[in-house]
Amino acid sequence: MAQADDSDRSGPRRRPVGLGKRAWITTHLVRRLLRFLAWSRFVRVTVVNREVVPAKGPVLIASNHISMLDAIFLWGALRRRAMAVAMAELWSWPLVGSLVRRLGHIPVVRRNAESGRRAIDDGTWILRHGGVLLIYPEGRCVPPGQSEPYKPGVAELALATGVPIIPVATIGTDGVLPLRTPAREGRRFDRSHPVTIRFGEPIDPGEFDSADELLDHLRTRIEMMRTDSE
Repeated sequence: MAQADDSDRSGPRRRPVGLGKRAWITTHLVRRLLRFLAWSRFVRVTVVNREVVPAKGPVLIASNHISMLDAIFLWGALRRRAMAVAMAELWSWPLVGSLVRRLGHIPVVRRNAESGRRAIDDGTWILRHGGVLLIYPEGRCVPPGQSEPYKPGVAELALATGVPIIPVATIGTDGVLPLRTPAREGRRFDRSHPVTIRFGEPIDPGEFDSADELLDHLRTRIEMMRTDSE
């Protein structure tokens, strides 16, 4: 499976790519396009409580995952540069692979322990440099009616660094682009379906004694925000 190009870890480690000038320019251009699409009502997007994301300093952002479009809407809703932990397959896709490299996103091979450890290491480096890191704790898109245990990575990062987690409820993206399942046949893209990105109040990892306790609280917060919006 193709993965992103890594810098030589045997030498001095460079500043995260996503915090460089090329990533800033790319972020600015792509977000202008996404905001134009939102302004033109190409897709109806509502962003709630975005102001809880601090203007500077490290922060973890964790959201539920219901559509392949989730990261686009969440990344576009932010007003800061952000890097995401994403499936390694994206790095081999035409155009998309070039974009995720330029933006400094982190590839992870699912069900691969070594890849997971490298993602945690890369995520820690981003946070140490004051960056914003997006994580989907479920580790994959979850179809309606199903559930997936949260992976411990986001809690491990928060507890190791002391960086707060901002929970996010992503609602409606599965209506715009449903997951391909036998029960969800028919129209593949419906831009008339409304989307809501709801940011919650930050979670202080210092208030929890274990990763499991922190993960349980994070899941509860996200599920409550999803329910309140439906």
